[in-house]
Amino acid sequence: MEINKYLADNLAYLAETGDPVGRWLAEENPDPAIVHERLHRNASGIVDWRMDDGVGLFEKLPPPFFYRDWRPKEQLEGAGTIIVGVGIGYGLNHVLTGTPDSHKVLVAEPRPEMLLACLGQTDYRPYLRHGKLRFVPPRAADIELAIQNFDVSFLFSRVWLRNDLACQQIGPEYPRLGALVKAKMESLSVELTTLRHKQEVMVGNELRNYSRAMDEGSLARMAGMAKGLTAVLLGAGPSLAGFAPVLREHRDKGFYAAALQTLPALERLGIKPDLCLAIDFNDNMMQSLDNLRDLSFAADIPFVYSTKMDPAVVARYPGPRIPLWTQGGIGTYVLKDQELVLDAGGNVSVTLERLLGWAGAERFVFVGCDLSWQGERTHVDGHHNAVWVHTYNPRDDVKLNNLHGQTIYTHMGFLAAKRDIEKDIAASSAGFFNLYGGGVVIDGAVNLGPADLASGELFASRGAAKDVFLSALARAASPRVRPIFAPKAASWATSLKNASRRLEKLMRKADKHQQEIKDLLSQIQFFTRHDPLYMPYLYNEIMDLAGLVQTKKRYGVKELTAFKAIRGRILEKTREIDACLAPSGSWAA
Repeated sequence: MEINKYLADNLAYLAETGDPVGRWLAEENPDPAIVHERLHRNASGIVDWRMDDGVGLFEKLPPPFFYRDWRPKEQLEGAGTIIVGVGIGYGLNHVLTGTPDSHKVLVAEPRPEMLLACLGQTDYRPYLRHGKLRFVPPRAADIELAIQNFDVSFLFSRVWLRNDLACQQIGPEYPRLGALVKAKMESLSVELTTLRHKQEVMVGNELRNYSRAMDEGSLARMAGMAKGLTAVLLGAGPSLAGFAPVLREHRDKGFYAAALQTLPALERLGIKPDLCLAIDFNDNMMQSLDNLRDLSFAADIPFVYSTKMDPAVVARYPGPRIPLWTQGGIGTYVLKDQELVLDAGGNVSVTLERLLGWAGAERFVFVGCDLSWQGERTHVDGHHNAVWVHTYNPRDDVKLNNLHGQTIYTHMGFLAAKRDIEKDIAASSAGFFNLYGGGVVIDGAVNLGPADLASGELFASRGAAKDVFLSALARAASPRVRPIFAPKAASWATSLKNASRRLEKLMRKADKHQQEIKDLLSQIQFFTRHDPLYMPYLYNEIMDLAGLVQTKKRYGVKELTAFKAIRGRILEKTREIDACLAPSGSWAA
């Protein structure tokens, strides 16, 4: 290594390409003098970094001690390494020079002066240009975004996390950043594994609900219709039953909204909401209807349903229905200019709050939104989860104290919903109140008790806002003009047939045409991603093609067989999409 020989060239490249880490370094503006002072050759003759106590990073132990095991023993194609703490580059260089070209390397370094020191010792431009190497600012959002680029590696190969033990001599920011990166990696791994199943089911449901949704209305008509409205959001937390008397007493004043899952509990408590909503795609949502003592209880309650829901659950609902398009499916790209396409979050209380906030509601009152529980019961009686006897599990549950100093339990899903609501509150001009029943605290919402509700005025909307909103909701539940989409299954079949013939021809002399085969598979993957209408339902096939492109060292008969299977699924799905979106059955293949 030569001290600071390459710093100017590396920084210039980062600036020219608009790399986020280049902008981060510019914002932090570390003093180059610190780098010049700290870098030196130690007694062993190697370039070293002098820490605050005057001792070099590698004075006691040489670099090989820290980095000799960083090169993966398995030379997998399409794998990756994420490095936390770069030091002056010894470990990074060891990985870069000892892995295949397809091996991605991501580096997160919390100290800007240390990153400058690293950039000064090695010319990283060839690796950056090739896409093998990337530096990322040490911020949670940047790290999460960068790690998402490892999706193929997580699904079809392997990703290693390397924490620089030498750097951990410098300060506690290194293990803290390492813990953050590990958590983001674990989260993405779980998300990708579940998405392989969920995306297939959810977008499949959207397609099968499409004709119904066109006939059952449009929430786009509800924009601004909730001005002056006070929305009372009824959650299924254990505290709901305790507030039932005051809710019944002031039923005429409030606009009550609840999740479909909460309806059986409200039926038992003698409270009928003005609106119910559901977003869950699982078939166990049918239990919510099964748990109603009398299905006709819901016959006059408008039902806003995510188009990703199981069509059988939607079809069974006895009352008026209005579709809700949510992000992540076909609505995200092709209906965004015609429909409300909502970021629904992962919790139905969040969805209700966001939907009514978008419509213009000016006040929200949370009831039963405990997002936690005490003892063994996680939900109010009547909810399908209320039958469970829950025992605290430290692996899955989180133990907290409520405002009264009592022990309560929650889990990461509830805490994510709490964060979503708090984020919305911070960005909203509406008023937020929480009838506090001993659960988690929702920051930004005013905590109230039954005594604060004696007059019921907190529930009241301004003027005729409630009647205006309900009338608009009734008008929204009428057929909308159906967009016209040209069927494309036939053209897709022709294109893929031609590509398949070309691939088969190349495979006859596979050893001679390895790069051409890879390039052709890459072109086919690009083709499958080009149409935003088809892309969400083809997620698994797109990822499978990416796996063939990025994680295979050699192509032969096995890979050709895998491609043909993928191609068959693509053609089957494109025919299904055309049939579901057709104005009649005339397109069905």
